[in-house]
Amino acid sequence: MANIGYLQVTRDCNQHCRFCSNPPSGLDRTLEEDKRLADDFVARGYEGVILTGGEPTLVGHLPDLIRHCVAIGLTPRLITNGQRIANPSYLDELYDAGLRIIHCSLHSHRPEVHNFITDHTKAWEYIVTAMSHCAERPDLSLRVNCVLNKHNADHLDQVMQFLVDNFANVHHVIFNGLDPSNERCDQNRDVYYRLRDIEVTLPRAMRILERAGVTFRVERVPLCYMLDHAHLSTETRKLIKREERMIHFLDGKGTVRQAPGSFYHRKHPRCGACSLDAICAGVFERGDMYDPEELYPVFVDAGAIRRRVLGDHAVEEPSSPAAATDRVAPSSVHLPVL
Repeated sequence: MANIGYLQVTRDCNQHCRFCSNPPSGLDRTLEEDKRLADDFVARGYEGVILTGGEPTLVGHLPDLIRHCVAIGLTPRLITNGQRIANPSYLDELYDAGLRIIHCSLHSHRPEVHNFITDHTKAWEYIVTAMSHCAERPDLSLRVNCVLNKHNADHLDQVMQFLVDNFANVHHVIFNGLDPSNERCDQNRDVYYRLRDIEVTLPRAMRILERAGVTFRVERVPLCYMLDHAHLSTETRKLIKREERMIHFLDGKGTVRQAPGSFYHRKHPRCGACSLDAICAGVFERGDMYDPEELYPVFVDAGAIRRRVLGDHAVEEPSSPAAATDRVAPSSVHLPVL
């Protein structure tokens, strides 16, 4: 098992994503409080921690927290919009503290789409600049988080082709199905999509990554919409491997522990006839965006998917850039001077 915890180090942000599920809450922690939470992950046998927000790079004690995580044997990972690490000196500060895994949030290869989603006129420039700076550190593993939404649903495959063609240092991609259960989404219902909107582009995107040797995971997408890659569903993997997940929120939810076997969402009665019912999470249960009527039963060998998940001796994501790919990227992305 590879249990990895989540630690929100702030809820403040320098961008304003239309689908943000963790907007500002007015709550903060001290470095010592964050250290104690990191220590607790180690005591529970967790292997790593994802430092998230809000935008975690806005926290002054982030380098010290990273340094502490490394010292106690808890591998730190950072989810960021790239705005601050577009500055090489700040990226060096985090790197020198011991950070070796960065998740950059890129939602479209089209600047106008990414900037609209983030409500920031230079968001795309910042993120591609940050990703390029990461390439200058060969032992830094770069991953990309892409939130599925109405504004990118029609070109997910093009986004992945853009990554493959221009960023050989991207070693892993996470497709996050939209979480509609928050006030920001409710205010911006233009981000809502139906499962049929990703029925063609998401499988195409996954095939592009697969051919390029880039690993990936998909969260909040039912297996009937990603059947050829069912073994790469985050929830399916956790259900089969009996993994848990703990999240320390900076809001009224506090600490949430998702126990083994708890990664189920909402289903349609017809799902009971599906051969994958036991290992499929269904559709995300909160909010009114996802429609269970879009689900349909499939009849394939669930045992083959289980064996593929359990027989995968590779780590959940490449432990080093060299393990992922030997692609060489052309210099086709013209970066702005920031």
